[in-house]
Amino acid sequence: MRVLLVGSGGREHALATCLARSPSLSALYAAPGNPGMASLATLVPLKADDVAGLVAFAKEQNIDLLVPGPEAPLVVGLADACAEAGIPCAGPTKAAALLEGSKAFTKDVADAAGIPTAKWERFEDEAPALEFVRRRGAPIVVKADGLAAGKGVVVAQSVEEAEDAIRKLGMPLVIEECLVGEEVSLFAFCSDDKAVLIGAARDHKRLGDGDTGPNTGGMGAISPPPGFDRAVQEKALDLSVRPMLAEMVRRGAPFRGVIFAGLMLTNEGPKLIEYNVRFGDPEAQALLIRLKSDLLPILAALADGNLDHAAAEFSDEASISLVLAANGYPDAPKKGGRISGIERAEAVPGVSVFHAGTKLVDGVLVADGGRVLTVCAKAATPEDARRLAYEGASAIQWEDKIFRTDIGL
Repeated sequence: MRVLLVGSGGREHALATCLARSPSLSALYAAPGNPGMASLATLVPLKADDVAGLVAFAKEQNIDLLVPGPEAPLVVGLADACAEAGIPCAGPTKAAALLEGSKAFTKDVADAAGIPTAKWERFEDEAPALEFVRRRGAPIVVKADGLAAGKGVVVAQSVEEAEDAIRKLGMPLVIEECLVGEEVSLFAFCSDDKAVLIGAARDHKRLGDGDTGPNTGGMGAISPPPGFDRAVQEKALDLSVRPMLAEMVRRGAPFRGVIFAGLMLTNEGPKLIEYNVRFGDPEAQALLIRLKSDLLPILAALADGNLDHAAAEFSDEASISLVLAANGYPDAPKKGGRISGIERAEAVPGVSVFHAGTKLVDGVLVADGGRVLTVCAKAATPEDARRLAYEGASAIQWEDKIFRTDIGL
Protein backbone atom coordinates (compact mmCIF):
# COMPACT_ATOMS: atom_id res chain seq x y z
CA MET A 1 0.00 0.00 0.00
CA ARG A 2 1.02 3.56 -0.72
CA VAL A 3 0.27 5.70 2.33
CA LEU A 4 0.17 9.45 2.99
CA LEU A 5 0.51 10.41 6.66
CA VAL A 6 -0.58 13.97 7.49
CA GLY A 7 1.09 15.93 10.29
CA SER A 8 4.45 16.81 11.79
CA GLY A 9 4.34 16.13 15.53
CA GLY A 10 5.42 13.43 17.93
CA ARG A 11 2.14 11.60 17.37
CA GLU A 12 2.81 11.43 13.63
CA HIS A 13 6.41 10.29 14.18
CA ALA A 14 5.07 7.46 16.35
CA LEU A 15 2.46 6.57 13.72
CA ALA A 16 5.12 6.62 11.00
CA THR A 17 7.25 4.22 13.05
CA CYS A 18 4.36 1.76 13.26
CA LEU A 19 3.37 2.11 9.61
CA ALA A 20 6.95 1.78 8.34
CA ARG A 21 7.31 -1.72 9.78
CA SER A 22 4.19 -3.06 8.03
CA PRO A 23 4.80 -5.79 5.41
CA SER A 24 1.86 -4.27 3.49
CA LEU A 25 3.64 -0.93 2.97
CA SER A 26 5.21 -0.10 -0.39
CA ALA A 27 5.62 3.68 0.04
CA LEU A 28 5.14 6.08 2.93
CA TYR A 29 4.86 9.86 2.51
CA ALA A 30 4.55 12.40 5.34
CA ALA A 31 3.16 15.90 4.86
CA PRO A 32 4.91 17.90 6.09
CA GLY A 33 6.63 15.46 8.46
CA ASN A 34 9.70 16.35 10.53
CA PRO A 35 13.42 15.53 10.55
CA GLY A 36 12.90 12.47 12.74
CA MET A 37 10.53 10.97 10.18
CA ALA A 38 12.88 11.45 7.23
CA SER A 39 14.37 7.96 7.57
CA LEU A 40 10.90 6.39 7.58
CA ALA A 41 8.99 8.40 4.98
CA THR A 42 9.42 10.72 2.02
CA LEU A 43 8.71 14.21 3.35
CA VAL A 44 6.28 16.32 1.34
CA PRO A 45 6.33 20.13 1.77
CA LEU A 46 2.57 20.52 2.25
CA LYS A 47 0.93 21.95 5.34
CA ALA A 48 -1.35 19.64 7.30
CA ASP A 49 -4.38 21.87 6.67
CA ASP A 50 -3.74 22.29 2.91
CA VAL A 51 -6.65 20.06 1.99
CA ALA A 52 -6.56 20.78 -1.74
CA GLY A 53 -2.81 20.23 -1.91
CA LEU A 54 -2.97 16.98 0.06
CA VAL A 55 -5.75 15.56 -2.11
CA ALA A 56 -3.97 16.57 -5.31
CA PHE A 57 -0.75 14.94 -4.12
CA ALA A 58 -2.61 11.79 -3.09
CA LYS A 59 -4.17 11.52 -6.55
CA GLU A 60 -0.85 12.13 -8.30
CA GLN A 61 0.90 9.46 -6.24
CA ASN A 62 -1.93 6.91 -6.38
CA ILE A 63 -2.19 6.89 -2.60
CA ASP A 64 -4.12 3.90 -1.25
CA LEU A 65 -4.69 5.31 2.24
CA LEU A 66 -4.50 8.74 3.82
CA VAL A 67 -3.82 8.70 7.58
CA PRO A 68 -4.67 12.01 9.29
CA GLY A 69 -2.71 12.84 12.44
CA PRO A 70 -3.92 16.23 13.77
CA GLU A 71 -7.44 17.52 14.16
CA ALA A 72 -7.31 20.77 12.15
CA PRO A 73 -7.49 19.23 8.63
CA LEU A 74 -10.34 16.95 9.72
CA VAL A 75 -12.35 19.86 11.11
CA VAL A 76 -12.04 21.71 7.79
CA GLY A 77 -13.09 18.69 5.71
CA LEU A 78 -10.07 16.60 4.69
CA ALA A 79 -11.99 13.30 4.86
CA ASP A 80 -14.84 14.76 2.80
CA ALA A 81 -12.42 15.93 0.10
CA CYS A 82 -10.77 12.51 0.08
CA ALA A 83 -14.15 10.82 -0.34
CA GLU A 84 -14.95 13.05 -3.32
CA ALA A 85 -11.61 12.08 -4.89
CA GLY A 86 -12.02 8.37 -4.13
CA ILE A 87 -9.12 8.27 -1.66
CA PRO A 88 -9.64 6.11 1.46
CA CYS A 89 -9.13 8.20 4.61
CA ALA A 90 -8.87 6.82 8.14
CA GLY A 91 -10.59 9.80 9.74
CA PRO A 92 -14.02 11.38 10.28
CA THR A 93 -15.97 13.75 8.06
CA LYS A 94 -16.19 17.46 8.77
CA ALA A 95 -19.64 16.97 10.31
CA ALA A 96 -18.37 14.24 12.65
CA ALA A 97 -15.14 16.11 13.47
CA LEU A 98 -17.29 18.82 15.00
CA LEU A 99 -17.05 16.64 18.13
CA GLU A 100 -13.64 18.25 18.56
CA GLY A 101 -14.27 21.42 16.61
CA SER A 102 -16.94 22.65 19.02
CA LYS A 103 -17.11 22.09 22.77
CA ALA A 104 -20.78 23.10 22.77
CA PHE A 105 -21.60 20.56 20.06
CA THR A 106 -19.98 17.81 22.12
CA LYS A 107 -21.97 18.86 25.18
CA ASP A 108 -25.20 18.81 23.18
CA VAL A 109 -24.42 15.32 21.88
CA ALA A 110 -23.49 14.07 25.36
CA ASP A 111 -26.70 15.45 26.86
CA ALA A 112 -28.81 13.94 24.07
CA ALA A 113 -27.08 10.56 24.45
CA GLY A 114 -27.32 10.49 28.24
CA ILE A 115 -23.55 10.58 28.74
CA PRO A 116 -22.48 11.91 32.16
CA THR A 117 -20.58 15.19 31.85
CA ALA A 118 -20.05 18.45 33.71
CA LYS A 119 -22.89 20.97 33.99
CA TRP A 120 -22.26 23.68 31.40
CA GLU A 121 -23.41 26.79 29.60
CA ARG A 122 -22.32 28.42 26.33
CA PHE A 123 -21.70 32.16 25.97
CA GLU A 124 -21.52 34.41 22.92
CA ASP A 125 -20.89 37.65 24.82
CA GLU A 126 -18.37 38.60 27.49
CA ALA A 127 -20.69 40.38 29.95
CA PRO A 128 -23.02 37.44 30.70
CA ALA A 129 -20.00 35.11 30.89
CA LEU A 130 -18.38 37.35 33.51
CA GLU A 131 -21.64 37.61 35.43
CA PHE A 132 -22.00 33.80 35.35
CA VAL A 133 -18.60 33.06 36.90
CA ARG A 134 -19.09 35.75 39.54
CA ARG A 135 -22.40 34.12 40.47
CA ARG A 136 -21.15 30.52 40.38
CA GLY A 137 -17.73 31.07 41.95
CA ALA A 138 -14.56 28.99 41.61
CA PRO A 139 -13.07 26.56 40.85
CA ILE A 140 -14.67 26.66 37.42
CA VAL A 141 -13.57 25.65 33.91
CA VAL A 142 -13.46 28.06 30.97
CA LYS A 143 -13.12 26.57 27.46
CA ALA A 144 -12.74 28.15 24.05
CA ASP A 145 -15.53 26.76 21.87
CA GLY A 146 -13.21 25.79 19.05
CA LEU A 147 -9.79 24.38 18.23
CA ALA A 148 -6.99 25.71 20.43
CA ALA A 149 -4.20 23.11 20.06
CA GLY A 150 -4.88 21.74 23.51
CA LYS A 151 -4.38 25.13 25.15
CA GLY A 152 -7.92 26.54 25.08
CA VAL A 153 -8.92 25.36 28.55
CA VAL A 154 -8.38 27.20 31.83
CA VAL A 155 -9.18 25.47 35.12
CA ALA A 156 -9.69 28.64 37.13
CA GLN A 157 -9.06 28.41 40.87
CA SER A 158 -10.47 31.88 41.52
CA VAL A 159 -13.11 34.15 40.03
CA GLU A 160 -10.38 36.58 39.01
CA GLU A 161 -8.57 33.83 37.09
CA ALA A 162 -11.85 32.88 35.38
CA GLU A 163 -12.44 36.51 34.40
CA ASP A 164 -8.94 36.73 32.92
CA ALA A 165 -9.55 33.52 30.97
CA ILE A 166 -12.81 34.85 29.54
CA ARG A 167 -11.08 37.98 28.30
CA LYS A 168 -8.05 36.09 26.96
CA LEU A 169 -9.86 33.23 25.21
CA GLY A 170 -12.56 35.37 23.65
CA MET A 171 -15.98 34.33 22.41
CA PRO A 172 -17.69 31.93 22.06
CA LEU A 173 -16.99 30.07 25.29
CA VAL A 174 -18.22 27.07 27.21
CA ILE A 175 -18.08 27.46 31.00
CA GLU A 176 -18.62 24.37 33.11
CA GLU A 177 -18.35 22.97 36.60
CA CYS A 178 -14.93 21.74 37.70
CA LEU A 179 -14.89 17.96 37.95
CA VAL A 180 -12.67 16.37 40.59
CA GLY A 181 -10.90 13.03 40.24
CA GLU A 182 -8.30 11.21 38.17
CA GLU A 183 -8.24 11.95 34.45
CA VAL A 184 -7.82 9.24 31.80
CA SER A 185 -7.74 9.19 28.00
CA LEU A 186 -9.67 6.36 26.33
CA PHE A 187 -9.07 5.42 22.69
CA ALA A 188 -11.14 3.35 20.25
CA PHE A 189 -11.48 2.59 16.56
CA CYS A 190 -15.02 3.58 15.52
CA SER A 191 -17.32 3.15 12.56
CA ASP A 192 -20.98 4.12 12.61
CA ASP A 193 -22.37 2.71 15.88
CA LYS A 194 -19.52 0.26 16.55
CA ALA A 195 -16.37 0.80 18.63
CA VAL A 196 -13.33 -1.43 19.19
CA LEU A 197 -11.16 -0.62 22.18
CA ILE A 198 -7.58 0.49 21.53
CA GLY A 199 -6.45 1.29 25.05
CA ALA A 200 -5.99 4.05 27.57
CA ALA A 201 -3.40 6.47 28.88
CA ARG A 202 -3.17 9.23 31.46
CA ASP A 203 -1.97 12.62 30.26
CA HIS A 204 -0.33 15.35 32.34
CA LYS A 205 -1.69 18.65 30.99
CA ARG A 206 -0.23 21.28 33.30
CA LEU A 207 3.18 22.73 32.52
CA GLY A 208 4.74 22.34 35.96
CA ASP A 209 5.40 19.64 38.52
CA GLY A 210 2.51 18.83 40.81
CA ASP A 211 0.01 19.84 38.10
CA THR A 212 0.83 23.53 38.42
CA GLY A 213 1.06 26.28 35.84
CA PRO A 214 -0.90 26.75 32.62
CA ASN A 215 -2.59 24.04 30.59
CA THR A 216 -0.57 22.78 27.65
CA GLY A 217 -0.99 20.35 24.78
CA GLY A 218 0.36 17.72 27.18
CA MET A 219 3.66 17.28 29.00
CA GLY A 220 3.71 13.50 29.27
CA ALA A 221 1.59 10.39 29.59
CA ILE A 222 1.57 6.91 31.06
CA SER A 223 -0.05 3.78 29.70
CA PRO A 224 -1.96 1.92 30.96
CA PRO A 225 -3.34 4.10 33.78
CA PRO A 226 -3.24 2.40 37.20
CA GLY A 227 -6.59 0.92 38.22
CA PHE A 228 -8.07 1.34 34.73
CA ASP A 229 -7.66 -2.11 33.16
CA ARG A 230 -9.23 -3.28 29.91
CA ALA A 231 -12.41 -4.55 31.58
CA VAL A 232 -12.96 -1.11 33.10
CA GLN A 233 -12.06 0.52 29.78
CA GLU A 234 -14.76 -1.51 28.00
CA LYS A 235 -17.33 -0.35 30.55
CA ALA A 236 -16.19 3.24 29.94
CA LEU A 237 -16.70 2.73 26.19
CA ASP A 238 -20.26 1.61 26.89
CA LEU A 239 -20.82 4.73 28.97
CA SER A 240 -19.08 7.45 26.99
CA VAL A 241 -18.41 6.36 23.39
CA ARG A 242 -21.00 3.92 22.07
CA PRO A 243 -23.99 6.14 23.04
CA MET A 244 -22.26 9.07 21.29
CA LEU A 245 -21.79 6.99 18.14
CA ALA A 246 -25.47 6.07 18.11
CA GLU A 247 -26.43 9.73 18.56
CA MET A 248 -24.14 10.78 15.69
CA VAL A 249 -25.78 8.17 13.43
CA ARG A 250 -29.18 9.54 14.47
CA ARG A 251 -28.02 13.04 13.51
CA GLY A 252 -26.89 11.86 10.06
CA ALA A 253 -23.19 12.43 10.82
CA PRO A 254 -21.78 8.96 11.60
CA PHE A 255 -18.28 8.90 13.04
CA ARG A 256 -15.52 6.86 11.42
CA GLY A 257 -11.97 7.00 12.73
CA VAL A 258 -10.11 7.08 16.03
CA ILE A 259 -11.96 8.62 18.97
CA PHE A 260 -10.26 9.85 22.12
CA ALA A 261 -12.59 10.32 25.05
CA GLY A 262 -11.15 12.38 27.88
CA LEU A 263 -12.74 11.16 31.10
CA MET A 264 -12.68 12.26 34.73
CA LEU A 265 -13.00 9.38 37.18
CA THR A 266 -15.12 11.09 39.83
CA ASN A 267 -16.68 9.72 43.00
CA GLU A 268 -19.92 9.49 41.01
CA GLY A 269 -18.28 7.45 38.25
CA PRO A 270 -16.61 8.42 34.92
CA LYS A 271 -17.71 11.72 33.38
CA LEU A 272 -16.88 13.00 29.91
CA ILE A 273 -14.51 15.97 29.67
CA GLU A 274 -14.10 16.13 25.89
CA TYR A 275 -13.73 14.17 22.66
CA ASN A 276 -10.79 14.36 20.31
CA VAL A 277 -11.28 12.94 16.82
CA ARG A 278 -7.79 11.46 16.48
CA PHE A 279 -4.98 9.96 18.54
CA GLY A 280 -3.83 12.20 21.38
CA ASP A 281 -0.36 13.66 21.74
CA PRO A 282 1.61 12.62 23.85
CA GLU A 283 -0.76 9.73 24.67
CA ALA A 284 -0.30 8.16 21.21
CA GLN A 285 3.44 7.89 21.73
CA ALA A 286 2.99 6.04 25.04
CA LEU A 287 0.35 3.76 23.51
CA LEU A 288 2.00 3.02 20.19
CA ILE A 289 5.39 1.95 21.57
CA ARG A 290 3.47 -0.96 23.16
CA LEU A 291 1.67 -1.91 19.92
CA LYS A 292 2.39 -5.45 18.67
CA SER A 293 -0.17 -5.57 15.83
CA ASP A 294 0.34 -4.38 12.26
CA LEU A 295 -1.36 -0.96 12.30
CA LEU A 296 -1.64 -0.46 8.54
CA PRO A 297 -4.31 -3.08 7.72
CA ILE A 298 -6.32 -1.94 10.74
CA LEU A 299 -6.36 1.66 9.51
CA ALA A 300 -7.11 0.54 5.95
CA ALA A 301 -10.09 -1.49 7.18
CA LEU A 302 -11.20 1.44 9.32
CA ALA A 303 -11.21 3.71 6.26
CA ASP A 304 -13.59 1.22 4.62
CA GLY A 305 -15.85 1.17 7.66
CA ASN A 306 -14.89 -2.39 8.55
CA LEU A 307 -14.04 -3.08 12.19
CA ASP A 308 -14.14 -6.88 11.96
CA HIS A 309 -10.36 -7.14 12.27
CA ALA A 310 -9.65 -3.90 14.13
CA ALA A 311 -8.61 -5.43 17.44
CA ALA A 312 -5.07 -4.27 18.20
CA GLU A 313 -2.72 -6.26 20.43
CA PHE A 314 -0.46 -4.46 22.88
CA SER A 315 2.38 -5.72 25.04
CA ASP A 316 1.82 -6.07 28.77
CA GLU A 317 4.62 -3.60 29.44
CA ALA A 318 4.15 -0.23 31.08
CA SER A 319 5.10 2.84 29.08
CA ILE A 320 5.69 6.52 29.59
CA SER A 321 6.07 9.52 27.31
CA LEU A 322 7.97 12.59 28.50
CA VAL A 323 7.71 15.84 26.57
CA LEU A 324 10.79 18.03 26.24
CA ALA A 325 9.48 21.53 25.59
CA ALA A 326 11.21 24.82 24.83
CA ASN A 327 11.71 27.40 27.57
CA GLY A 328 8.83 29.87 27.38
CA TYR A 329 6.25 27.29 26.29
CA PRO A 330 3.26 27.51 25.96
CA ASP A 331 3.19 31.28 25.39
CA ALA A 332 6.52 32.16 23.75
CA PRO A 333 8.77 29.11 23.27
CA LYS A 334 12.39 29.84 22.50
CA LYS A 335 13.41 28.56 19.07
CA GLY A 336 16.73 27.89 17.40
CA GLY A 337 18.54 26.03 20.18
CA ARG A 338 20.86 23.26 18.99
CA ILE A 339 19.86 19.70 19.98
CA SER A 340 22.22 16.75 20.32
CA GLY A 341 22.32 13.41 22.10
CA ILE A 342 19.22 11.76 20.62
CA GLU A 343 21.29 8.76 19.55
CA ARG A 344 22.60 8.40 23.10
CA ALA A 345 19.07 8.58 24.44
CA GLU A 346 17.85 5.87 22.08
CA ALA A 347 20.76 3.65 23.12
CA VAL A 348 19.07 3.32 26.52
CA PRO A 349 17.13 0.01 26.46
CA GLY A 350 13.44 0.48 25.74
CA VAL A 351 13.75 4.18 24.87
CA SER A 352 12.42 5.84 21.71
CA VAL A 353 12.60 9.54 20.87
CA PHE A 354 9.95 11.14 18.67
CA HIS A 355 10.44 14.53 17.03
CA ALA A 356 7.78 17.24 17.08
CA GLY A 357 9.03 20.86 16.94
CA THR A 358 12.40 20.33 15.25
CA LYS A 359 14.04 21.36 12.00
CA LEU A 360 17.41 21.09 10.28
CA VAL A 361 19.44 24.25 9.68
CA ASP A 362 22.59 23.60 7.63
CA GLY A 363 22.50 20.00 8.76
CA VAL A 364 22.14 20.92 12.45
CA LEU A 365 19.04 19.87 14.40
CA VAL A 366 17.44 22.80 16.22
CA ALA A 367 14.27 23.48 18.20
CA ASP A 368 11.42 24.96 16.16
CA GLY A 369 8.32 24.71 18.33
CA GLY A 370 6.85 24.50 21.80
CA ARG A 371 6.80 20.77 22.40
CA VAL A 372 10.01 19.74 20.68
CA LEU A 373 10.71 16.08 21.48
CA THR A 374 8.95 13.21 23.22
CA VAL A 375 11.15 10.71 25.05
CA CYS A 376 9.32 7.41 25.50
CA ALA A 377 10.20 4.22 27.35
CA LYS A 378 8.59 0.85 27.95
CA ALA A 379 9.54 -1.71 30.58
CA ALA A 380 8.11 -4.49 32.71
CA THR A 381 7.06 -2.08 35.47
CA PRO A 382 5.93 1.57 35.53
CA GLU A 383 8.87 2.40 37.80
CA ASP A 384 11.40 0.97 35.34
CA ALA A 385 9.74 2.72 32.39
CA ARG A 386 9.87 6.02 34.25
CA ARG A 387 13.54 5.56 35.19
CA LEU A 388 14.50 4.75 31.58
CA ALA A 389 12.59 7.71 30.14
CA TYR A 390 14.33 10.17 32.44
CA GLU A 391 17.67 8.53 31.73
CA GLY A 392 17.00 9.05 28.03
CA ALA A 393 15.95 12.67 28.57
CA SER A 394 19.15 13.41 30.49
CA ALA A 395 21.22 12.22 27.51
CA ILE A 396 19.72 14.92 25.25
CA GLN A 397 21.69 18.16 25.24
CA TRP A 398 19.72 21.33 24.52
CA GLU A 399 20.09 24.43 26.65
CA ASP A 400 16.46 25.56 26.34
CA LYS A 401 14.77 22.28 27.27
CA ILE A 402 12.21 22.16 30.05
CA PHE A 403 10.24 19.15 31.27
CA ARG A 404 8.26 17.91 34.20
CA THR A 405 10.12 15.74 36.68
CA ASP A 406 7.03 13.99 38.05
CA ILE A 407 5.49 12.26 35.03
CA GLY A 408 4.28 8.85 36.14
CA LEU A 409 4.37 9.54 39.87
